[in-house]
Amino acid sequence: MKKTILTLIVSFFVLMAFSQNASKKKLAFDPSKKTYTLETACGTCMFKMKGTTCALAVKFNNKAYYVDGTGIDDHGDAHDKDGFCNAIRKAKVQGEIVGDKFLVSYFELIK
Repeated sequence: MKKTILTLIVSFFVLMAFSQNASKKKLAFDPSKKTYTLETACGTCMFKMKGTTCALAVKFNNKAYYVDGTGIDDHGDAHDKDGFCNAIRKAKVQGEIVGDKFLVSYFELIK
């Protein structure tokens, strides 16, 4: 009986842990906001920004900013031959500069 109760309690906590949704915000196009066509790549690999890891960055007004709101691997493998660590790509972007980061609300790679 004790083993059954213990199994039920452990199962309950395991199910609760796996049922949690990631709180990742969905990027959506907003027609009321300005859309920019920006160069985008890995900030450390391609734009020579300070940092120790690969992270997505955009060039806005000839200055590179790390991106907040989407990640480098959210748009394919960054280390592929045409990935962000090996190529500078163009993207349609909506967002704003907040501090020293570009906070995106929409991000779409241009083929």
